[in-house]
Amino acid sequence: MGKSLADFIRAARSQIREIDCDTLEDWLRSRDDVLVVDVRESSAFLEGHLPGAIHVPRGYLEALADPDYGHCHPELAIARDRVVVLYCDGGARSALAAVTLQEMGFTEVYNLGGGINVWDAEDKPVVS
Repeated sequence: MGKSLADFIRAARSQIREIDCDTLEDWLRSRDDVLVVDVRESSAFLEGHLPGAIHVPRGYLEALADPDYGHCHPELAIARDRVVVLYCDGGARSALAAVTLQEMGFTEVYNLGGGINVWDAEDKPVVS
């Protein structure tokens, strides 16, 4: 039997670091080297996202993070030595994305545990 989605997510979570909403909120207040990346689809991003987040859909992550790709994301492609915090709805897609960025040489990548669902449930600010 092949791997399930749960298998991929479990494996990803064993390879990455997760932070909680309070930690991210504190970092955003106290640091200027944090890049927040929303890996959801465009419609979800437009409905609401974390303040200051850039939008890099999971399906385009490798291309947009690669500085050698002609249409890379200008901020993400040069963020290999920055703190990068990824999120999605519940933290699964962003966990997979965190593994990818680590494999691409990004040095300090974090996943927001629970994603925007927990962020919103904790009444943290959302831009819409």
